[in-house]
Amino acid sequence: MGKNKHKDKNKKKHDGPSQAEQAELHVMYQYAVQAPENDIEFFDKVYKELRGKTPLSMKEDFCGTSYLSVEWCKSDPQRTAVGVDLCKDTLEWGRKRNIEPAGTDVAGRIQLINDDVCNVTEPKVDITCGLNFSFCIFKTRDALRHYFETAHAGLNEGGLLVLDMFGGTECQDILEEETEMDEVDATYIWEHAKFNPITNEILCHIHFEFPDGSRMDKAFSYDWRLWSLPELRELLEEAGFSKVRIYWEEFVDSDDDDDELEGTGEFHESHEEENQESWQAYIVAEK
Repeated sequence: MGKNKHKDKNKKKHDGPSQAEQAELHVMYQYAVQAPENDIEFFDKVYKELRGKTPLSMKEDFCGTSYLSVEWCKSDPQRTAVGVDLCKDTLEWGRKRNIEPAGTDVAGRIQLINDDVCNVTEPKVDITCGLNFSFCIFKTRDALRHYFETAHAGLNEGGLLVLDMFGGTECQDILEEETEMDEVDATYIWEHAKFNPITNEILCHIHFEFPDGSRMDKAFSYDWRLWSLPELRELLEEAGFSKVRIYWEEFVDSDDDDDELEGTGEFHESHEEENQESWQAYIVAEK
């Protein structure tokens, strides 16, 4: 999800392939959506606070291109990672573009598993994460509880499952949010295309727009159930986790709009918050 930043673009036509045609799909996703350094900093902070030591092993469920797993192993020479994903092609792209360029030392500490995340409980790890709201693919309580039970079984004693979730009053609206991408000359567009209040099913798309006027429409699409934090807490506890903590992102007034809040990327454990138009949180479940 991005903040609303609408900017005029000088659209120019050029001979040859458009910028959209030349852009690499997975590269665009990594720049638009992922911030592994922030996730790793959070993992370190919370694990040390709760367990008094540094986490060394991580399983990245729904890992996609394994970008987070690579950065995790780069952050400490003792660290290992397991990446699990159903899409073999995406795993192979990540192996060639992220893992192998990181060098043999890092590559040797990453294991990729092409399988359903609900089937993988070995090797045991200190932290399992399911980020970018990927677990919302599970639309029933039974299906999501089963995933949480599998994650619980795959943790070392005292291990943590870390998830992220979004919400807020605007999440049930049909909307588009634009964010200018600093790393590449493009605009990232997050769209809520449909929401069903009876089932809480939400259809979202990611698009990319380029200065030459070309677009990557529906570069990624997500057919999810929008779970609430109380539902997630209850299901995690039913799956066997001993304690579930919510870490809320801190917000400040936007530099662009006094009436708009923007996230700082800093999270604190919280038990009560005022609702906002849009919020994000980490959920940390303790084995």
